[in-house]
Amino acid sequence: MNSNKTIVVGMSGGVDSSVTAYLLKSQGYNVIGLFMINWEELDGSCTAEDDYEDVKRVCSKIDIPYYSVNYTKQYYDNVFKYFLEQYKKGRTPNPDVLCNREIKFGFFLQQALKLGADYVATGHYAKKIETNNYHLLCKAKDLNKDQSYFLNQLNQYQLSKAIFPLSDIEKTEVREIAKKIGLSNAEKKDSTGICFIGERNFKNFLKNYLPMKKGLIKTLSGEVVGEHDGLMFYTLGQRRGLNIGGKSGGNGERWFVVEKDLANNILYVSQGEDSILFSKSCFVENINWIPCVPNKEICNELAIPYNISNNIFNFECFAKFRYRQPDQKVLVKLIDENRVFVEFEKPQRAITPGQYAVFYNSKGICLGGGEIC
Repeated sequence: MNSNKTIVVGMSGGVDSSVTAYLLKSQGYNVIGLFMINWEELDGSCTAEDDYEDVKRVCSKIDIPYYSVNYTKQYYDNVFKYFLEQYKKGRTPNPDVLCNREIKFGFFLQQALKLGADYVATGHYAKKIETNNYHLLCKAKDLNKDQSYFLNQLNQYQLSKAIFPLSDIEKTEVREIAKKIGLSNAEKKDSTGICFIGERNFKNFLKNYLPMKKGLIKTLSGEVVGEHDGLMFYTLGQRRGLNIGGKSGGNGERWFVVEKDLANNILYVSQGEDSILFSKSCFVENINWIPCVPNKEICNELAIPYNISNNIFNFECFAKFRYRQPDQKVLVKLIDENRVFVEFEKPQRAITPGQYAVFYNSKGICLGGGEIC
């Protein structure tokens, strides 16, 4: 039994974290539920209040103590400000990745340790493997739900304190467990997107924080085809919301975003064939290497093909450039510890600055990730 070990579970009010707490309790751990409030809205757009009621019901059902902690200031300072800064630069950030690093495995982990925790657990679909030298992050059994992509910024210490009880469980089984033990949220819809936006229109939300600066929409040949509301509202490859579908003289096919010119506040679009959106390579910066910076030793240990060319360490692996994207075979060239040049085996569509490129070996071990720049 594990009665001498205490685990604090990050309770969200959803079925995944609820079953996580139940599984750990049934394994004999001393389990404490801790609910995080990361965002507050006066208009009730964020569902934190309702979610906490679900946490209370679940924790009472499985008989574990529960608490709440307010990280709205920390979230604003460490995640939301960066989110806004990236949009100002014309990038498309992923705040969920930062939230995991800064909040869930940052401030939350610190609070859990103060409560006497040996580990923290979350309802993430991911797996941790411990070797003699490293804590490795891996894909979960349920590849359709795998969330290792969002955990790519975790370091060795954070992983050493993390437990992912859903690593070898399918989502359908999680719901079955919840129904079997009578959890009130067994059929609760999975949360999607970002809490601070919720169900609201993204454009309406963002313009409350960043000034709108209208500008021209042009084709690559320089023809003006419309007006945009602000470059921050658009991302590469976007087809919806351009409001130029009825333009005369077009070829009848859908328009899509191909470039954002921040200096001149111009949004460039194209129509029909989207080959212009495909690229063969990209730079990635601010990289967090989970085991360590790739070298001969770690590549041999994880069966990663490598070579050294012109004093540059190169290795072959797989990458995701957005969540749910199938793995793409790539060649990674180390520029320095925090920056790489990535060559794609097959051209990739709409590689988007600000999003994360996350690297894996052939067996689904996450090597780390960084921002596409």
